Amino acid sequence: MIHIFDIDYTVIKKSSAGCFLREALNKGIISWSQIRQLPFEWLRYKLGRPNMDFIDDAVKHLAGIEKTTLEQTALSCFERRIKPNIYSGAVKLIKGALARGEKVIFATSSLNTLIQPLEDFFSINGSIASKLEFCDGKTTGKIAGNSLFGSRKKEAVEAWFEKNNLDITEARFYSDSYTDLPLLRICGKPVAVNPDSTLKKEALKNDWEILHFKKTIEKKQIC
Repeated sequence: MIHIFDIDYTVIKKSSAGCFLREALNKGIISWSQIRQLPFEWLRYKLGRPNMDFIDDAVKHLAGIEKTTLEQTALSCFERRIKPNIYSGAVKLIKGALARGEKVIFATSSLNTLIQPLEDFFSINGSIASKLEFCDGKTTGKIAGNSLFGSRKKEAVEAWFEKNNLDITEARFYSDSYTDLPLLRICGKPVAVNPDSTLKKEALKNDWEILHFKKTIEKKQIC
């Protein structure tokens, strides 16, 4: 069995990109004026009309930043903002699967630089994520390949399974969002975690498993 987890609102209580942007703002790496469009993109997403290229548009503001600076910011973001917001239910599922010798990966539209500390926390690797393009140690402000949102995440996961000669019908995919319906529909075991209204309706119609995570891990567990 292979377990594939979306990250935002599935493994963690918040948006990983949102956490990173707050950290970057705090460190003066970016300014509010550079991300003023993001609240409108969030509203479009909530209304079911997402801009499929919003990630490509957003990373333009990271152009020229040193790779090491981004990695350091991602690490401090994880320690300060992401780690305390990891769902204990997700921890139980992931650690249980790993203990049984089963493969666990993340499949996320978030940037691989942002999720690397989360991979390290769970001692997993090989996750599927959007990747920043770098030149001479600095980001170009572009995505290398495609940003993995909606159907493009599905295509990336399908390619991963084909490359590794694995059967996607043997996979469990966990997600909170209606934008992941293309991938949920082709996995052997779709699991809706804290689903939005659209995903919940689809899950009930198809008798998919529904999980509700509320508690995050305690500080004593993550020290």
